[in-house]
Amino acid sequence: MPRLHRFANPMRFARLSKAVLPWMAVLTILLIGTGLYWALLASPADYQQKDSVRIMYVHVPAAWMGLFIYVSMAVSSAAGLIWRHPLADIAAKSCAPIGAGFTLVALVTGALWGQPMWGTWWVWDGRLTSMLILLFLYLGYMALWQAYDEPGKASRAAAILALVGVINVPIIHFSVEWWNTLHQPASVFKVGGPSIDPSMLWPLLVMALGFTTYFVVVLLWRMRAEILARRIHVLMMQQAAS
Repeated sequence: MPRLHRFANPMRFARLSKAVLPWMAVLTILLIGTGLYWALLASPADYQQKDSVRIMYVHVPAAWMGLFIYVSMAVSSAAGLIWRHPLADIAAKSCAPIGAGFTLVALVTGALWGQPMWGTWWVWDGRLTSMLILLFLYLGYMALWQAYDEPGKASRAAAILALVGVINVPIIHFSVEWWNTLHQPASVFKVGGPSIDPSMLWPLLVMALGFTTYFVVVLLWRMRAEILARRIHVLMMQQAAS
């Protein structure tokens, strides 16, 4: 861990992230712009769902990101608890609002997609219910950070919740196989390869990559802001003590 601590120096992180952010922002704009054009205009309509299938290009990547970010938050929380990694709790704290946003987008777009397909905005099946629980876990994690004045206690309490809640991630993934559900099974990451047509698969993957780079941009920005806020807090405490 000493090597990791060397690279996790807050000042070194601030310099590196400042250099990376503009390039990642440009890449994000290009990927999401290309993905939206490809998804909304260039890709074909589904033979059954017609143009309503285009909601998939936002809904599916948002759902993927909700799961990916939660796992990232849990890993960062574990690093903070076990190894006292200098930036781990900052990274975990910064992940939560982004993951909550993606999860909310997945739930809203899922409702918009489900109404014309299923005839209802919501059903209490395994996939939808476990995704709603994921949103509540994000909100609970953020609430714990606000419930304590001392950052050390807040980070420990929030980390424990993140690690306990990670059990929900495989439940979400396998829910369509474990229970009867209206939600369709996996069509991209499955044994035997994707079952979705390449004309729809490629714009879907471009959008997913664009969402991923967007996550990196916002994560770096939020981490830089959190480091600055903590430095200001320390300076104010020192000034008050003197």
